Amino acid sequence: MKIIKETQKNEKDTGSAEVQIGLLTKEIKNLTEHLNFHIHDFSSRRGLLKKVGQRRNLLKYLRVNNPKSYEKMVKRIKA
Repeated sequence: MKIIKETQKNEKDTGSAEVQIGLLTKEIKNLTEHLNFHIHDFSSRRGLLKKVGQRRNLLKYLRVNNPKSYEKMVKRIKA
């Protein structure tokens, strides 16, 4: 996947916080688009909120343990 290749540290990295944040960001964007069309899909809304919480926790972890990577991920998310 394109997102994994853009965020991984090396070829075999598929589970680092950066990769997980990138994947969650893509899923969040997809669910947001889905919910703009299907307003009353409450189970998808709950899934979206869970993914936002997971991403927030991973960003907190990254901010404490690797501030440079945290700044890079925040810029990427906002872009």
